[in-house]
Amino acid sequence: MRDLGRRLAGLLRPGDLVLLTGQLGAGKTTLTRGLGEGLGVRGAVTSPTFVIARVHPPLGDGPPLVHVDAYRLGGGLDEMEDLDLDVSLPESVVVVEWGEGRVEELSDDRLHVVISRAEGAPAESAGAAKGAGGLEEAVAGDDIREVAVTGVGERWAGVDLSPLEG
Repeated sequence: MRDLGRRLAGLLRPGDLVLLTGQLGAGKTTLTRGLGEGLGVRGAVTSPTFVIARVHPPLGDGPPLVHVDAYRLGGGLDEMEDLDLDVSLPESVVVVEWGEGRVEELSDDRLHVVISRAEGAPAESAGAAKGAGGLEEAVAGDDIREVAVTGVGERWAGVDLSPLEG
C-alpha cells in the first residue's frame, strides 16, 4: 500500500482531491503515508482520526498534503466546513479517508480509491494492489489487497493510471 501511495503521488498535483474508501485496517493510512513520501512532505503521516485533519507542508517545491479522516464525522460537507478544505484544495493535495458520501461536493474532479482486503487477511499487513488495469499482486503471503482507482471529472479524463499497476 505504501508503494502504491508513492506511485500515486507521481500523478497528483495541487488541487487534487483523493477519496479513500475501505474497511478498518484496509490500508488507507498506509497508502497516505506513501503519498506523503512521494510528495516529499514534512512530518510523519499518521492517522488523523482524533484531530480530524493534519496539514503536512512540503519540504521542497511540491504541494502540501492535507490528510483528513472523516470517520468520526456523521454529516456531509456541512459538518466539514470548519476544516476549510475548500480553501486548502487549490494549492494542496487533499486526501480524505472515509470521504465517500461526505466531500464529493468539494470538487467535480476527484480520484476515488477503493481498497478491499481479502477475507481472513490480517489488517496490519500491507498486502497487494489491484490498479487501474485490475492486476493483483500478492505481496505478503495471503494478505491480499485489491485496489480500484477511478478518476472522476475532466481532470482525470485521459490520465494514464497504468503506473499504479503492479
